[in-house]
Amino acid sequence: MEQKPLIVGITGGIGSGKSTVARYLSAQGYKIYDSDIRAKKIQNCDEKVRAATIQLFGNQAYTQNQMNRAYVAKCVFEDKNLLQKLNEIVHPAVKKDFLEWVKENSNEKILFLESAILFESGFNSLVDKVLLISASKETRIFRVMRRDSATREQVIKRIESQTNMEDLKNRADIVLYTDDDIAMSVKIFILLKKLKNENFQNF
Repeated sequence: MEQKPLIVGITGGIGSGKSTVARYLSAQGYKIYDSDIRAKKIQNCDEKVRAATIQLFGNQAYTQNQMNRAYVAKCVFEDKNLLQKLNEIVHPAVKKDFLEWVKENSNEKILFLESAILFESGFNSLVDKVLLISASKETRIFRVMRRDSATREQVIKRIESQTNMEDLKNRADIVLYTDDDIAMSVKIFILLKKLKNENFQNF
């Protein structure tokens, strides 16, 4: 019987180090499905998604064959029901795209799905294990302030708008802490060893 790849979902709040971990894994030759990048591509290229989005937001939703993200973001900020309706358009298309990607890479032993909204989108149902990337609140604040040139107050608001980290920890199979950037390569090595041995413990 052909063995299927172990599918691991990577998630984490803003500034947690999720993308950094994904880059480390990619550098080791592992394949990562970045749901955010793929969703943007689908929104621009999938005709059904485009048509449904235009029906929801009007012709202003697209300019020069690209989604007008500033306009759409303004609309969903003012009306949360529109965000839910947009998700109902995009998420099924992304799920379909992801499952096709898994089939294309079925010869791999481990595949990774990176998603900041793994649970909120229901993508957790597509993975075998959930890897939560975490860091202290102060570390996250510092990283985002440096990365986005944002104020401390702006970053705190963004963190508080996301799913509570303790709730995520309770739902994850593995929690990887990234406060110590220097030890990251070692932690990735240990992570991969744990995944291969199905030893799902935090570290």
